[in-house]
Amino acid sequence: MDLGITGKWALVCAASKGLGKGCAAALVREGVNVVITARGAETLQATAAELRALGGGEVHAIAGDITTAEGRAAALAACPQIDILVNNAGGPPPGDFRDWGREAWIKALDANMLTPIELMKATVDAMAGRGYGRVVNITSGAVKAPIDILGLSNGARSGLTGFVAGLARSNIAARGVTINSLLPGAFDTDRLRVTMQGAATKTGQPLDVLMSKRAGAIPAQRLGTSAEFGAVCAFICSVHAGYLTGQNILLDGGAYPGTF
Repeated sequence: MDLGITGKWALVCAASKGLGKGCAAALVREGVNVVITARGAETLQATAAELRALGGGEVHAIAGDITTAEGRAAALAACPQIDILVNNAGGPPPGDFRDWGREAWIKALDANMLTPIELMKATVDAMAGRGYGRVVNITSGAVKAPIDILGLSNGARSGLTGFVAGLARSNIAARGVTINSLLPGAFDTDRLRVTMQGAATKTGQPLDVLMSKRAGAIPAQRLGTSAEFGAVCAFICSVHAGYLTGQNILLDGGAYPGTF
């Protein structure tokens, strides 16, 4: 299937590894010119080299902290225009809400709610003016089924989800701009392994045993891959998904047990 996005320009945040990298790779393969961002310059440049080797669209790497005004300005300036925006940022740490002060909450809101809103504010009107735009917010399956130890993430990402529900249905919807969220469940990423390593250290169980148990609790009997996550993202960004907006799309191998 031709996704019809060859030559478009995309900004993909937190794209040096994991799900962001998967999204960037899928877009590059479709001929999209991609600007990728992340804080770690060395890893980001290595990822950029990998993406260029795919032989698709142009790849530009801008190192910086997308949660800061300076980081956002640098990333936005690197794109001649932004037709596709993939918002992504590492989630805040787990813990007990009794231990979090105002600073922890503000940091979570800055990264996982306010930064995506600022980037949408900077891009959606120009998208609407050109008659085409796609915004994909990478949030979390915890938006659908909250996880008790991820209170910071639950709160910040749910706030973003509520905001997007209104924006996606505003007058930009009739002007070719869609905004959707992708809610990942358990994917085989560095972040999941770090989290599971913490559990392994705490319980004394081997990491591979805990990873196997996690996969076994999913109806698909495996963890997701960043490549398949990226493929879904690319389709949402395509010309074929113009009637899909304001939706929260759960990718979790069937782990969420509800009907709705």
